Amino acid sequence: MYISTNKERCVILGTYLVENKITVRAVAAKFGISKSTVHKDITQNLKNVNRPLYYEVKEVLDINKRERHLRGGEATKQKYLSKNCKMNA
Repeated sequence: MYISTNKERCVILGTYLVENKITVRAVAAKFGISKSTVHKDITQNLKNVNRPLYYEVKEVLDINKRERHLRGGEATKQKYLSKNCKMNA
């Protein structure tokens, strides 16, 4: 997806992240850009372009950071459960 300017891109990415309360990886996948670009846009560039949106994005990122160990543990659990099911079949 082509977005004309960096200022416009960081606002679009930040808005999408806040509306959907998703991870940086999910935003990057949706827009077809790297997660590094998304992270830089929403943490550095957005602060200068739209400060109120930046604070909303920061809240979502803080929530994601607090929950990431839970997501990782659940993913590992699902991985081993699916392997176990295949072995029993």
